[in-house]
Amino acid sequence: METKDSAENAKSEAVIDEKAASDIKLPEEGGTLEDQLAAKEKEARENWDRFLRERADLENYRKRVGREKEELLNYGNKSLLEEILPIIDNLERALAHSAVDDQGAIIEGIRMTHAMLLTALKKFNVTPVEAVGAVFDSAYHQAMAQVPTDQHEPNTVVEEYQKGYMLKERLLRPAMVTVAVPLK
Repeated sequence: METKDSAENAKSEAVIDEKAASDIKLPEEGGTLEDQLAAKEKEARENWDRFLRERADLENYRKRVGREKEELLNYGNKSLLEEILPIIDNLERALAHSAVDDQGAIIEGIRMTHAMLLTALKKFNVTPVEAVGAVFDSAYHQAMAQVPTDQHEPNTVVEEYQKGYMLKERLLRPAMVTVAVPLK
């Protein structure tokens, strides 16, 4: 029996050797070893270039994802803040039109609520845009009207209808203003 097994093993080894030999590529007719070596060197350079490009693409992807993550952390709450701003506007209008004599406790409550909201906004780096008395800047102000006057310099904000706000260094909402123009 041992001879039968050894004969079968020899046959299977011969089959394996034939397959291995068929995988080995011999120099093609007409092609020298130098030509094949040059082709392989060219292929290696192309693979290296492709590797470097993929590596650069990966690095650019990492940088972009980092910037997007930072942007989300800094400005992700923008829509919530935009919803809160009209509430602050209404509280300021209520305070501007209130009669202190009539309902002192209610007015004081509105003032406290208004102050709390402004404090909360400051924690999130929301600051008001300076408007009245400033030179009109279309990046921060939205002109609603023009007033001919000689009391103010031309192109100066003379009245503010609605406050503007900045979120860090970005404009959250422009200030709605009236701008002075020279008399004719």
